[in-house]
Amino acid sequence: MPLQNRVTPWGELIATPERGTMLGNRGGRFHRDDKTLSRRRWATHHWICCELHYKDMHHEPMGRGYTSLFFLDEVTALAAGHRPCFFCRRREARRFMALDPDGLKLDAFDRALHEERLASSSLHRAQRGEGGTPQGVTGGVHPQPLQAASPHPALTRHPPRSRGGIIGDVPDGTMVAIGEEAFAVRGEFMLRWSPGGYLDARKRKAAMPSLLLTPSRIIAIVARGYRPRWHPSADVLIGGEE
Repeated sequence: MPLQNRVTPWGELIATPERGTMLGNRGGRFHRDDKTLSRRRWATHHWICCELHYKDMHHEPMGRGYTSLFFLDEVTALAAGHRPCFFCRRREARRFMALDPDGLKLDAFDRALHEERLASSSLHRAQRGEGGTPQGVTGGVHPQPLQAASPHPALTRHPPRSRGGIIGDVPDGTMVAIGEEAFAVRGEFMLRWSPGGYLDARKRKAAMPSLLLTPSRIIAIVARGYRPRWHPSADVLIGGEE
């Protein structure tokens, strides 16, 4: 039976047989000895996205060590609020942090990003067991409204190149929710997300009512030039990197 360790763009943890292309964690162990989850959804404020395979290292998912999480791709991981790991992805992690408009040190950045997750979501209540658990049983991130007429506030200091008439003028690699589905922004297209890959590509339109999933602090970094890794299904749908 699949473990409940696959991360959705909402930050939820689900059980699904589809395999991801990237590994990650939320700062330590929060699973039980029987490899199930309680209400806890993180150990610390350090949420990272790692290589699926790194050198000859082996880690048992939900073993004695940290709680391993898996992502379809880095675009999904960023939407869920995970940054690149400095241990196995040092070059990408350094570039990611160098593009932070606020120039924060790593721990300060992680704390600020975690505060953003808590401020804009019901995750905190789910972690403490208060009230009902939002977004199903896993306490997912609550998305933010995205206005089609103007850029997201995170982009005002370092706006992306204008593409004219697109949703909120957000950069490629941003994820939004339309109804109950998540879409990744890439060029003039919106790629419909699923645990096993992107299903189809739709043209972006400014009038699309959408909710922003990717945290604004991460969007600001992507807008300044960070290029997250995509699942191969994205290239199949719309071709290679532009």
